[in-house]
Amino acid sequence: MQSEIFVLLVLIFLSGCVEKVIEIYTSDHRIVKVNAEVADDNEKRSRGLMFRKSLAENNGMVFVFDKEMNVTFWMKNTFLPLDMIFISSNGTINEIKENVQPCYEDPCPIYPSLYPSKYVLEVNANFSKKNNIKVGDIVKNLE
Repeated sequence: MQSEIFVLLVLIFLSGCVEKVIEIYTSDHRIVKVNAEVADDNEKRSRGLMFRKSLAENNGMVFVFDKEMNVTFWMKNTFLPLDMIFISSNGTINEIKENVQPCYEDPCPIYPSLYPSKYVLEVNANFSKKNNIKVGDIVKNLE
């Protein structure tokens, strides 16, 4: 287990990913914390969570865009089912795509946002349901 953690830390260091704790304030008055790697440039956003074979329970990746806009994601070379949480520039969750499955064959489906988003938080599939995270909840510590 310690060697796996060491390897993960080395990979994060080499990839240049910064990690931060993001807080989601739910409608049932709880704070859900996510340890998120930050993907804030084109290279990191393109790589995303590709080729990962596991993701710890309260971990994820936050994609930070230069401006609020409609964004599109796909699951090519992503081996884990994920929830995609789309967040506006003011920190409000405006859409959740739950239990998005990996893509093993081309062409891979694409997942466009319904509304402009500045951030997208990817977490393990069913994380949103398990933690009662809903559209309208507020997310803090994104930048």
